[in-house]
Amino acid sequence: MTSQRDILEFYVKPAKMADPGEHAPMLGALPSDVESLARIAQGLLLHEHIAPAYGVTLTDERRSEVHLRSNEQRLDRFLGRDPRPLDIARPAAERLISNCRHTSLLMVAMLRARQVPARARCGFGGYFERGQFGDHWVCEYWRADEQRWLLVDAQIDEVQRKLFDIDFDLLDVPRDRFLVAGDAWARCRAGELDAANFGILDMRGLWFISGNLVRDVAAINNMEMLPWDVWGAMTGPGEAMNSERIALYDRLAALTHDPDASFVELRDLYENDERLRVPPTVLNAVLRRMESI
Repeated sequence: MTSQRDILEFYVKPAKMADPGEHAPMLGALPSDVESLARIAQGLLLHEHIAPAYGVTLTDERRSEVHLRSNEQRLDRFLGRDPRPLDIARPAAERLISNCRHTSLLMVAMLRARQVPARARCGFGGYFERGQFGDHWVCEYWRADEQRWLLVDAQIDEVQRKLFDIDFDLLDVPRDRFLVAGDAWARCRAGELDAANFGILDMRGLWFISGNLVRDVAAINNMEMLPWDVWGAMTGPGEAMNSERIALYDRLAALTHDPDASFVELRDLYENDERLRVPPTVLNAVLRRMESI
């Protein structure tokens, strides 16, 4: 039987996407408190779709930075043009172009560098547009003194706090304001929420929720993929779900509600079910090409 200690150790050790590689010493030199780390992330990263709020117009070349998957690749790119310490906030135009997944993954790495268990969670934020749950990622970290996992949304700085009228603690995001993908699936399946309100742009519905559910399962297993990476058990837009596929999503939703309680089963499923395990190549749906992982 896997102990809580073993589970927490799993979320501290290096992993393919979160590992900063040779940049680990720079992360290890950063402050230890979560609030400071969130501010550091905000001073390094600029969300691709919110750049205009900072007065920044992006070129296609700068936008391409969102397709860099791992922390090591991203830090290579960023520090290659600005090698100063990471706790020095850069002007908005000089930050690394990112999205919520990238910010969450950097938070994971910074927390792990301080031996704080952390993992990225894929789901939906209910605080960007009234009545809607937008495609979103946050970081979940272990608060040892309270013996519980907290959600932190490090993407939301003061500019975005005003832009989205945030009225809650971003270092302890309420579980009804951010829904992990499995909870969104379960509540929509139960008729409590409308799946048409979940997604991004014109991509909405149960098919979109199910894709984020598969991404969340991968993230729980330390494989945090891009929000538009597609593989295995994901359902495409307009594609019908058969009873077997729905049963799989129902099971995953139940297991990811409390990943620690289902840790062994989630690890076993991910490692042994080729529908869930991230393969050597995935479809980058934005660039419309297969890419090696």
